[in-house]
Amino acid sequence: MLLDKIYYTVDSLEGDYAYLKKEGDGQAEPKCVARALLPAEIIEGSRLVYEMMEYRICD
Repeated sequence: MLLDKIYYTVDSLEGDYAYLKKEGDGQAEPKCVARALLPAEIIEGSRLVYEMMEYRICD
């Protein structure tokens, strides 16, 4: 599971935290993640991939 790619969309940005929605799971609660762990250039609606314990923006 650690090696799987997980895709998220930035649902909202609130201060030092971002709330991410897991793609393909419409009933999942948004995941709260410290913005320090995310790419600096994210905005609401950005698409992210979590892989190898790191978040990056999808192309």
